Amino acid sequence: MPKTRVVVVDDSALVRSILTEIINKQTDMECVGAAADPLIAREMIRNLNPDVITLDVEMPRMDGLDFLSRLMRLRPMPVVMVSTLTERGAEVTLKALELGAIDFVAKPKIGVADGMRQLAQDITDKIRIAAKAQ
Repeated sequence: MPKTRVVVVDDSALVRSILTEIINKQTDMECVGAAADPLIAREMIRNLNPDVITLDVEMPRMDGLDFLSRLMRLRPMPVVMVSTLTERGAEVTLKALELGAIDFVAKPKIGVADGMRQLAQDITDKIRIAAKAQ
């Protein structure tokens, strides 16, 4: 069975590397690219054709929600939001889901590295669900 191909979009180099590590530890998925902002991500998506993208909200050059809106209009694909702003019931989360995101994971506000690793199972489960949602 082919691996689920994922592109990670986050302005934090630490978060990009941890998400890449979490994804690549899975036998059924592979991080094929990691972008620091939506404009870089747009090129990666065009060139790499991933199955799923993880997307942060607050980023330079373009907000994650603006990017999600454009992506869903031009090239709909499964997206899992990963942000400190995406908590259950938060306005940003509801907006992201409304725009077409499949699910969300709330990034820890402190102890990011350890917190992200603790969320590894949750993150990978949601990527798997998103991949099936194509």
